[in-house]
Amino acid sequence: MDKLFRGVSCVINAEWLRYCGLKSLVIRCYCRSHGNVEPELFLQPSWSSQASRMKGSKQTFLNLFCVLWLPILLKAASSSPLPHGNDPPPLSLPSGLYKGQTCVGCVLVVSVIEQLAQWHNSTVKAAMERLCNYIPEKLQGFCYILAELYGPHIAELIDREMNADVVCHSLKLCKQDPGQPLCHLYPPPKVGLSTAIRKAKRIMKTSKDLKSFTGFSSVCAFPLLANLCEKIKYVIRNKLPFEDFDGDKFSTFPTLRGYHWRGRDCNDKNTTVYPGRRPDNWDVKSDSNCNGIWGVDPKDGIPYEEKFCKGAGSQGVVLFGDSAGAHFHIPPEWMTVMQMSAKSFANLPMAFTDELDWPQFSEITGFLNSTIGGWTDSLYLRLRRRNRCNHRDLQNISQNGGSSGNLLYLIKSLARNQLLDNPAIVVYATIGNDVCNGNRDTLAHMTTPKEMLSNVVQALQYLDSRLPNGSHVILTGLVDGRFLWDNLHDRYHPLGQLNRDVTYSQLYSFLDCLQVSPCSGWLTPNETLRNLTSERALQLSNVLKEIARSEKFANFDIFYMDFPLRQTAEEWRKMGGEPWQLIEPVDGFHPSQIAAALGTSITWQKALQEWPQVLGKENPFNDQIEAIFKDQGGH
Repeated sequence: MDKLFRGVSCVINAEWLRYCGLKSLVIRCYCRSHGNVEPELFLQPSWSSQASRMKGSKQTFLNLFCVLWLPILLKAASSSPLPHGNDPPPLSLPSGLYKGQTCVGCVLVVSVIEQLAQWHNSTVKAAMERLCNYIPEKLQGFCYILAELYGPHIAELIDREMNADVVCHSLKLCKQDPGQPLCHLYPPPKVGLSTAIRKAKRIMKTSKDLKSFTGFSSVCAFPLLANLCEKIKYVIRNKLPFEDFDGDKFSTFPTLRGYHWRGRDCNDKNTTVYPGRRPDNWDVKSDSNCNGIWGVDPKDGIPYEEKFCKGAGSQGVVLFGDSAGAHFHIPPEWMTVMQMSAKSFANLPMAFTDELDWPQFSEITGFLNSTIGGWTDSLYLRLRRRNRCNHRDLQNISQNGGSSGNLLYLIKSLARNQLLDNPAIVVYATIGNDVCNGNRDTLAHMTTPKEMLSNVVQALQYLDSRLPNGSHVILTGLVDGRFLWDNLHDRYHPLGQLNRDVTYSQLYSFLDCLQVSPCSGWLTPNETLRNLTSERALQLSNVLKEIARSEKFANFDIFYMDFPLRQTAEEWRKMGGEPWQLIEPVDGFHPSQIAAALGTSITWQKALQEWPQVLGKENPFNDQIEAIFKDQGGH
């Protein structure tokens, strides 16, 4: 990267702006270099006619923002569990894990380029330009940077019928650790994978550009960018909004841990105004709790908040969870060339800045109509329909890779004042990462029952010191992940649908070889290991069940429920669906949008039948609230 910055001196001033249908970061970059008023920060791609559109300091910094955000996001989006404990989870993953993620990304991208050329009967160069053109314009610069550095080599190797595994090993983006096998997604070439890689390296003769760029995450060491890097890391580490002017942990910005994750702030300049608080003076003059209900009824002089919400049992919804709770999702159309178009990538900026999670459609805190298939149904939406005074009172404090251990730190980002705020229903759901990891000795790295007991009790003790009296906590058991292999292993992955050459079994083996599997214990052909993993998951679920039975807390009661996978599958079959449709198609691991919506219905019915006090009573004034305040300001 030093070559790209040589001779350039910039003073960077960041500000927020709306673009691509949402807010995002725009930077003014004033540069001086050898007398030039506004030089290009990045090398202009010499072989792409589209690169000329990437000029200008504003676009230059957007390119740079992508370079900064991508390696940090890559680490954050890893579904491997984070370290345990009360300390902040470090963003620097083990080098082997980061290299593995880089290898996966390379193989996926090269595969898409190769298939685009095949599907459109075009050159590889044209396929790369097509792919870059599909990406939203304000992010295309990053695509062209990569195309400039890697494009000629990728094109030459694909033209010589080298597959994605060979290409990525040749580019040194996939690396073989000493004593370990060469990892590959596709069947090895007839000459053998090692022989093909050696041949590719002779053809390519790795360039200096590649050597200087492969460590691009070190760009954060560049003095002018250090502050921005630290701000990005802060967002990911603490699960707090990037844009929060009053510091109340709520935002008017959707992504970067904004209101997709927590109810939207209605005044980001006043720290006493936020979703979930008890109304200030019954919100006579303004809306202090952001539920859209405020003012005085002119007919009788009674404040609307007092008339409609007093004694209604208002309460919020909080989720402490993992990537399933955050609703991790990679759109399959991003790598299915038969469906690929510019429309396919329209949601890329939003997904990118939400860590590839979609909490706004999730099972517990979803509030928007799904745009990723299926439909949205959530505990929050049902509680809001039951009592419209609960409007916007939601928090999704979930982390890709979250487990009972690292939630001890993440739980501290809860926004709840014990004296000023309403009670809350808290769902504690780390459904897999206590038994899931990418280590070869996976059993040795699973949470033990003793550790689970300690972790969860510590978390509950912290919640007892923060939650208002009258709250409720629901502990959700771990999933039986044998469902994944049983229903997916012999099906074709989206990347393999064009040529019928990549099954989920191949994908699982590839990820396991790289030690980046989201769950080596379940995503394996080893039936014994799958059974042992489920056995440990059951042991940990029993720990949660015993905690709910025996532990007592001052400010909340506590309940347990099994993760409703079996009931979800049965319900989906009754609706004419297939079990594999309940699993995310790209990663082959997380619950799909359909599974999330069906899971909500099952959880709600269980609560109605067994714990009706948790859900509270139905507000008799709901129709009047809707008639006067319509959508209550929306979400």
